[in-house]
Amino acid sequence: MTALRAMPVLQVTDVAASVAFYGRLGFASHGAWGDPPGFSIVQRGDVTLGLDRAQDGEVACNQWWAAYIYVDDAEALRAEFVEHGLDPTDMHRPDHYGCIDFDMIDPDGQRIAFGQSLSPVPGPGLDEDRGRG
Repeated sequence: MTALRAMPVLQVTDVAASVAFYGRLGFASHGAWGDPPGFSIVQRGDVTLGLDRAQDGEVACNQWWAAYIYVDDAEALRAEFVEHGLDPTDMHRPDHYGCIDFDMIDPDGQRIAFGQSLSPVPGPGLDEDRGRG
């Protein structure tokens, strides 16, 4: 058995509004199910997110990131978002985890990071050559 990919599932208060927000980030919708929509899947490249309507109407946010999406050029993606009128955070350039990144905050306050590894290894997965595997 080989694991192929993962799909983080984010709780949201309004699936349609979240699909629209992630659409502005370049994610295409694979559809929404229910009336009103209770679940949707969005995708950009090989990254897939599930958007699940919170049953009690409130979303419990993670203390920091709800999802961390690895990209090949974080600065270019941030510039793309700014060009489209979005409001990403400033670039973070920490020296303790080997990535540069920025965050977008979705309509429910969830922080989605887009990061670029400064020492990537070929192929999918974590940067095992830096002792993180």
